[in-house]
Amino acid sequence: MWPSLIARAKEGGVDVIQTYVFWNLHEPRPGEYDFSGRNDVVGFVKEIQAQGLYVCLRIGPFIESEWTYGGFPFWLHDVPDIVYRSDNEPFKFYMQNFTTKIVSMMKSEGLYASQGGPIILSQIENEYQNVEAAFGDKGPPYVLWAAKMAVELQTGVPWVMCKQADAPDPVINTCNGMRCGETFGGPNSPTKPSLWTENWTSFYQVYGGEPYIRSAEDIAFHVTLFIAKKGSYINYYMFHGGTNFGRTASAYVITGYYDQAPLDEYGLIRQPKWGHLKDLHAAIKSCSTTILEGVQSNFSLGQLQQAYIFEEKGAGCAAFLVNNDQKNNATVEFRNLTFELLPKSISILPDCENIIFNTAKVNLEGNEITRTSSQLFDDADRWEAYTDVIPNFADTNLKSDTLLEHMNTTKDKSDYLWYTFSFQPNSSCTESVLHVESLAHVASAFVNSKYAGSAHGSKDAKGPFTMEAPIVLNDEMNNISILSTMVGLPDSGAFLERRYAGLTRVEIRCAQQEVYNFTNNYEWGYQVSRVFDAYSCSITSQIT
Repeated sequence: MWPSLIARAKEGGVDVIQTYVFWNLHEPRPGEYDFSGRNDVVGFVKEIQAQGLYVCLRIGPFIESEWTYGGFPFWLHDVPDIVYRSDNEPFKFYMQNFTTKIVSMMKSEGLYASQGGPIILSQIENEYQNVEAAFGDKGPPYVLWAAKMAVELQTGVPWVMCKQADAPDPVINTCNGMRCGETFGGPNSPTKPSLWTENWTSFYQVYGGEPYIRSAEDIAFHVTLFIAKKGSYINYYMFHGGTNFGRTASAYVITGYYDQAPLDEYGLIRQPKWGHLKDLHAAIKSCSTTILEGVQSNFSLGQLQQAYIFEEKGAGCAAFLVNNDQKNNATVEFRNLTFELLPKSISILPDCENIIFNTAKVNLEGNEITRTSSQLFDDADRWEAYTDVIPNFADTNLKSDTLLEHMNTTKDKSDYLWYTFSFQPNSSCTESVLHVESLAHVASAFVNSKYAGSAHGSKDAKGPFTMEAPIVLNDEMNNISILSTMVGLPDSGAFLERRYAGLTRVEIRCAQQEVYNFTNNYEWGYQVSRVFDAYSCSITSQIT
């Protein structure tokens, strides 16, 4: 899909394709690299170049991105004494190795703009200022080191750090968000341009959450305001979101990613968003020389109205007339002409006389996706079921007298970990309830291989979720099996390497207020399940 997606972005007036580089995909094991197939980042950059566009390569290598483990390969977790994203020698060693690997690949193919290639920007780190304070005195030196390390790779093009107000020279601090024309404090040096690396066209969706709908008018308003305030570069996050295939999504994030983007999950044009932005891009490009070379000034046109003007001596003039009134039209006088401004809008005048685009005036109809079934899968012979064997404690090879952490046990080879134990109650234990607390995402309980109950957490919930399952126990030995499930690994926050998932408390409570606690000093058996990760079904559909 790369060629068609890039072509549709170009048709929509996009000049630069911005992409992350996914460390966990490209270095699944230390020193072993995979750049084949969908991981062919060089091929992707060359396809962009072939269509005459530029590239911003966000190496990171921490990316967050609602991508499992923030893009880190899980083997980093087992590096002795490592602390991610801090002034920590083990982490800096592997981070520098990977960053150097990517830069060297791009250099060897002549892909940086300094070599005549399409890459005009690179990013090191990602929104670090959000977590920097948590690292204390290990945070600021890491920022300095990361910037110096990147610059010394001598790509010949600028490096950026998004959401890092104190980005060390010459690295450029950039803005992420929906309203950077209003919220961005600007570059931290007069020698740096004003860049917006993430203009959120929608927002990612989690299980149980509703899609976030951001209007074409709102996006256009804030793009135009940023340009009017001398913004030089705006990237849409996302212009096309796509699909989180397999186990790539982070905790609780659904497989459909930014479906409300101008190009939806399937790469189809979403109107009016795509078309309205296309018209905006054309309007801005019609006066781009004046914006780039002219002198900017601004003044008030009213209580909630403002004019931004770019003028070249004896040459062009371009103006942006802003109405910040959310509800009412505004009549303004500008250069002896009268203009009617729509509510919450910006009008673009490439000659300071005629309006050719207004951010609140959408001239396109919205469209909808219709799905038509092309094949039915109602024949039982076309399905295959995978059944996992519910393990008994005695059959497990891994045993411990404490509750093991989920992620460290599965090593990201599976989302599923069985916790098992054997238990023979006193005859007085009646109306028993299995009480489970977990920092994983789902827990399902089985007693003597019979399903007893399940519960799950959510993206917004803090702390463990709780499952209360009524169970029936035999007088003899009972086997309790609890399937702990992760729906993606965490992708953000400080000290990601210390994050805990899995069961934190397990009790059986009896009607007579008798409580059996199995949390500590009780022998558990463990089994990593890979069967559930094998589910697959090929379904074809026609989307128009």
